Formats: sequence, C-alpha cells, structure tokens
Amino acid sequence: MTLKKIMMFLNKFKLLFILCLIVFSVEAQDNMTPEKLPFYEIPEAPETYTAGTVAARMIDGLGFRYFWATEGLTEKDLNHKCSESGRTSAETIEHIYGLSKFIRNAVLSHDKDLNQEVLSFEEQRKQTLLNLKLVSDMLRNTDKPLVLEDTEVSFWNIINGPIADATWHCGQIVMLRRASGNPFNSKVSVFAGKLKA
Repeated sequence: MTLKKIMMFLNKFKLLFILCLIVFSVEAQDNMTPEKLPFYEIPEAPETYTAGTVAARMIDGLGFRYFWATEGLTEKDLNHKCSESGRTSAETIEHIYGLSKFIRNAVLSHDKDLNQEVLSFEEQRKQTLLNLKLVSDMLRNTDKPLVLEDTEVSFWNIINGPIADATWHCGQIVMLRRASGNPFNSKVSVFAGKLKA
C-alpha cells in the first residue's frame, strides 16, 4: 500500500470517527432534553380536592417555577449577584436544593435524600426537581386521607416555611437572571403551568 492510499484511508477513518462522535453527542443531548425532567409542565389537575391533592398542587407550582427559573442558566448567571452582601444565583439554587431535601425528608417516611456530597448546578437542579416530584406524587397518590400533622414536621409549617421560602427564592433567581442579561422565558405561563403556544 502506498503512502497516499494509507493517508486516504486514515482520512476516511478520521471522518467516520468524527461522524460517530457527533451522532453519540446528539443522542446524549436528546436524552437530556428539558422535557425529560419533572415539572416542564404542571401535571393535569386532579378531579377532587383533598388535603393531599391540594398540597401536591402547591409542590407542583413550586417545581414548575423552579424548573423555568433555572432553565438555561449560564455560568455568568450562576455567579451573578446584585450586591456584595447578596447571594449569587448558584448560592440561591444550593439553598433551594436544601429546602427540597427538607421537604422530602419531612414528608416521606422512607426514601429520604441524605446526600452530603457537593453537587454541580445541573445535579442540584435535577435532584431538586426529583425531590419535589417524589413529594408531589406521594401527596397526590396516598390511599389514605393525608393528616397534615402526621408528617415529621407539621405540614402547616412546611407550607409557610420551606415551600414558601423556595417559591420566594425562585423569584430571586428570575430577578438575578434578568439582571445578568438572561431573562426568564416569556413563553412560560405560571398561571396555566405550561408554555404558551
């Protein structure tokens, strides 16, 4: 085989290798689409009002707001803060993750989030959404009537404590991302719980 033929073969092999990498990369990105994470949209409303379905809907609203407040954040957004004494978006997201763990661990009698590792932004975002989804599903699908006082911490305090606090902080992330030049998606309807057409 001549040197010219070897070089042509290697160039074809290199091209094939690059095409394979592109295909695998696109496939991996498709598996990570936002629609695959919980709360891209708020689930359909239940047909009946119970303590459990109303509490689950509160968690759904929080999850939806958090999903879209944190969707598409850049490194610049994560590091932005409005004042020297304020939190960055990344610090606020870490706090919301802690609140989601508190909610999950107080409501679920098993399957607690006991993770102590430092997580990346993407990992924190995903785990926060999963924590909220687990709680929402449990509240919505419980076979027995939910007794709000039966949670590890009174559910009344969970409502005015970590749920309200996390919702408050979602608004801060929206404000911070707007200040860093990456505004909240204007197609998001928090009233309807989905993207506007």
